[in-house]
Amino acid sequence: MNREELKALGLTDEQIDKVMAAHGKVVNSTKDKADKVEGLESQLEDYKTQLADRDTQLDDLSKQVKDNADLTAEIDRLKDENKTATADLQKKLETQAFDFALDKALTGAKVKNSKAIRGLLDMDTIKLDGETLKGLDDQLNGLKESDSYLFEQETEPTKPTIVNPGNPNGGTSTGDDDPFAAKLAKYN
Repeated sequence: MNREELKALGLTDEQIDKVMAAHGKVVNSTKDKADKVEGLESQLEDYKTQLADRDTQLDDLSKQVKDNADLTAEIDRLKDENKTATADLQKKLETQAFDFALDKALTGAKVKNSKAIRGLLDMDTIKLDGETLKGLDDQLNGLKESDSYLFEQETEPTKPTIVNPGNPNGGTSTGDDDPFAAKLAKYN
């Protein structure tokens, strides 16, 4: 929605400025989150590439040296390191997925400050199940009751009052309230 469309709806410049400011906040917030997601996706691709490269190196080494005991031990050591690195990577990915789902849920709940809310949540009871967070809704509902100032209040936007130009009474004046008509009546 742009300024011309809002002006066509009959809004004043002041109302248009307020609408555009509110819309700008929403757009900037959404853009920041989209940038975060893109960064996480690129990290994920980098980690997958690193794991594939390690697996290829280990396979190549094991094919080249099957009889040498020292190299076999080195390969076993590298395989163990690779398993550990894979487990660490999986843990990081799960943590990132959890954090992303939590940020998304907090944004959907119209939280003013997600860092403050995170400090009040019992993270041990919140579990990620697919794309949903179990145990979060109950805690958020409790916080909405006890600390409602942490959440944006939903207000219905006021509709502008449009007044037609000319006589707003529609010409139904009796003449009693018009001083000119009263003076004119004296002389008739």
